Amino acid sequence: MPDATPALVAAIDLDVSGPTISRHLYGHFAEHLGRCVYEGFWVGEDAEVPHVGGIRADVVEALRELSVPNLRWPGGCFADEYHWQDGIGPREQRPRMVNTHWGDVEESNHFGTHEFMALCELLGTEPYVSSNVGSGSVQEMSEWVEYLTRAGDSPMARLRRENGRDEPWGVTFWGIGNEPWGCGGNLRAPQFASLARQYATYARDHGDNRLYRVAAGAADDDYAWTETLMKELTTGLGDRSPRNLFQAVSFHYYTMSGSWSQKGSATEFSDDEYWTTIRRAQHVRELIAGHAAVMDAYDPTKQVGLALDEWGTWWDVEPRTNPGFLYQQNALRDALVASLHLDAFHDHADRLRLANIAQTVNVLQAMVLTDGDRLVRTPTFHVFAMSKGHHDAEARPVRVVSRQLREVDGTGVPTISASASTKDGHALVSVTNLDPSAGATVRLHLRGLPVSAPTGTVLTAASVRVHNTADEPDAVAPQPFDALRLVDGTLELDLPPAAFVTVSLTVG
Repeated sequence: MPDATPALVAAIDLDVSGPTISRHLYGHFAEHLGRCVYEGFWVGEDAEVPHVGGIRADVVEALRELSVPNLRWPGGCFADEYHWQDGIGPREQRPRMVNTHWGDVEESNHFGTHEFMALCELLGTEPYVSSNVGSGSVQEMSEWVEYLTRAGDSPMARLRRENGRDEPWGVTFWGIGNEPWGCGGNLRAPQFASLARQYATYARDHGDNRLYRVAAGAADDDYAWTETLMKELTTGLGDRSPRNLFQAVSFHYYTMSGSWSQKGSATEFSDDEYWTTIRRAQHVRELIAGHAAVMDAYDPTKQVGLALDEWGTWWDVEPRTNPGFLYQQNALRDALVASLHLDAFHDHADRLRLANIAQTVNVLQAMVLTDGDRLVRTPTFHVFAMSKGHHDAEARPVRVVSRQLREVDGTGVPTISASASTKDGHALVSVTNLDPSAGATVRLHLRGLPVSAPTGTVLTAASVRVHNTADEPDAVAPQPFDALRLVDGTLELDLPPAAFVTVSLTVG
């Protein structure tokens, strides 16, 4: 039974306007890494598993349930050794390449630009293309933009038609480099800032297509990198203001319980490791706020967006799998980490415009895992599915009156996380109980507008270590949640241990 004293008491002001939660905060990431692209998305036209033009059908069907808003490709570190013209034309004539970053395996280049754009069309998602700054050239990147987005009779438009695509595609998101401080070139911030200005200048808008250019940014709390980018990219540009040359800068942050050399197991971990993971996941709030504060000094009107285009849990690979393929299981703990991130995204939606969880299939904190001809929806998949109502909704502030804290590594960690939004006459409230051993009561005072007809869904399991497998695909799956009461505008929830709950209500 939950404690008599509420673990969280908060007020949600339904009549107080907040920023729009861009659906693109729910973006995904597909790198040429392990079994994400090959065996995950791409099985080839001769495969026995059902497919559409070589793209695995059950993966597409599952991901369409999430209304995936954008998909980042081809990397990651892989993007800075990828030369796009090797991935077009007849597949049997495409040169092979070596993926030096991830397993040192040979790749066929059978999944290239046309296949990726076909995948995006099947998913109903917007492409987010990461261009090669590390080992590529300005010309190579500029021609890729032209190939994808230009109509008429230009050289790259003609080449696209020769390869079977008459009309240009629509491409919104364009990444200028990836992790240039590391695998993207081991550059210093001023070096990259100069390159970013040059590359972005030649990432042109063709016809009606308008690119949203993202300058590759910092790791974790490297605020100095963000400051260098903002200083260099928003000054001395004259008519080429930041909203025209750049639309966003990025940063990356991964969550683990250990260190980079020993990250910890995805399914076999202690209670202390669990709470360390939760503390580190909640740290994303501080990071977003820190980068946003730096940006505010140079861009107080928030013209330039912040992008967290790689995030998620990173564990030691599953035993007996290729260490370069980053295949890991996905437990209820991962789902709770995802819910914490999404709450933070909602609260910072005024500056944070784009986010991409790593990665979509078979790699890191994946949405789905494939096992031969079988597919598994992970607990993280279900968090994204339960949260679709937040897409393009208006964030509503959750003002905490009182809450329980747990001391973790010398830091007070809230045991309950919550966020809320409204759209089209409905409110969606997300609440997470992070305590793996005790239930909790949450009391939410819904103010400003009348509410009715609450409907709840819960994601939980007997342990935060429970995960889905091909033999037990629904060990962690959403269930109806009826341990709720709505009385005179106060919503009270009795949460089970380690649970993510969403409640939909009619507003007005």
